[in-house]
Amino acid sequence: MWAPFLNCAVEITPASLDGDNQGMTTPPLLDTLLRTSGPSGYEGDAAKVWRDAAGFATVTTDGLGGSIATIGADDAKPHVAVVGHIDEIGLVVTHIDEKGFLYFASIGGWDPQILVGQRVTVTGNNGPVPGVAGRKPIHLLDPEQRKKVVKLKEMHIDLGVDGREEAEKLVSVGDPVVIDCVPLEVGGSRLVSKSMDNRLGSYVALEAARRVDERGGSKARFSAVAAVQEEIGLFGSRTAAFTVQPDIAVAVDVTHATDAPGIDEKEVGSHPFGSGPVIGRGSTLSPRVYELLVAAAKGAGIDYSVGASGNATHTDADSLQISRTGIPTGLVSIPLRYMHSPVEMVDLNDVEATVELLVAFVLSLEEGVDLSR
Repeated sequence: MWAPFLNCAVEITPASLDGDNQGMTTPPLLDTLLRTSGPSGYEGDAAKVWRDAAGFATVTTDGLGGSIATIGADDAKPHVAVVGHIDEIGLVVTHIDEKGFLYFASIGGWDPQILVGQRVTVTGNNGPVPGVAGRKPIHLLDPEQRKKVVKLKEMHIDLGVDGREEAEKLVSVGDPVVIDCVPLEVGGSRLVSKSMDNRLGSYVALEAARRVDERGGSKARFSAVAAVQEEIGLFGSRTAAFTVQPDIAVAVDVTHATDAPGIDEKEVGSHPFGSGPVIGRGSTLSPRVYELLVAAAKGAGIDYSVGASGNATHTDADSLQISRTGIPTGLVSIPLRYMHSPVEMVDLNDVEATVELLVAFVLSLEEGVDLSR
């Protein structure tokens, strides 16, 4: 279990970096997406950023708030959907006490230790409201309490106000909360931020669609999808499958980078930074889509690794492959360190390689491609 991280609410302007790794600049759209609040069920602001960037495509939405950007002729075959969820983990205000302190529940899976001492932003009555996540100071904990991990119910959010009345002018029960953290470029090609899981996937899907549209020559119809509510149940990809009705789907998400301390490659495979996208292979994934992704990577000279799964992948691929009458589904993941924390780290070279893999994959698809198992 990780110790609490230093707060990362420091403004850094994206810039090219030099170092041992190839220097890269954070793509502006990805930077904006990472800075925008959008926990599961409250994705509206992030979804608007995504849709505004999709002017090259026909943009639609579904009833759950998912966003779809489609290129290609209406009758083009096959119709491929590349799906990345746009929601992030967060918190929701459940109570405001008489002193003005906020209590909360989790949206998605948290390690509570990470929240201790973090700056947070509540999307309040009239916009963002800053605060801090607090708990009883260590000086006042008895020896037995110090041995125990903190629980969410033992924490609160302090807005710095005096009393419930003042707090309720700013926020309400049901308001969403995220950690206050902006992207930070480190180490030449590495980027650190909250919400990499999975603004990366939604960015990759849209950027791949943009490049396919720009380069032309695709025989397929292509829908990039920014799905919602993945972190609380894979819900948005399920509704998107009915909206888009694709012939083939690829989920884009993150996976654990295996070059960080404490990760056993014998359990999860070898996916270090710089190794490119991780192409999923397993019982719930289409073997034919896997083969097509591998062929596209080899044809384009893109480095990749293979990630094996015996049961569920715990990504949108799980819901896509059993939606409607069953959709042949693949999975492409980006290696990530420190998942579900405010310091999620990625190598931008892997992000770029993932975009190019999906471009090559879509451009390789032929009408009548055999997708049978």
